[in-house]
Amino acid sequence: MNQLPETGFLRLSQIIGDPKKGLPPIIPVKKTCWWHGVKTGRFPKPVKLGPRVTVWRVEDIRALIESA
Repeated sequence: MNQLPETGFLRLSQIIGDPKKGLPPIIPVKKTCWWHGVKTGRFPKPVKLGPRVTVWRVEDIRALIESA
């Protein structure tokens, strides 16, 4: 969790990792599982910054990790 900034936004690939880009996962789940968790309320809701840009608040991801 030390790799997370204090505030800001994270893209999905930064949260669940992307081996092609060399990004390690913060929360090691697959994309389908992540979106199912968002839909059911297990994971935080995203913020839409644009029509093709979806992000999550760092504070929400920190809270998720701390609650686990």
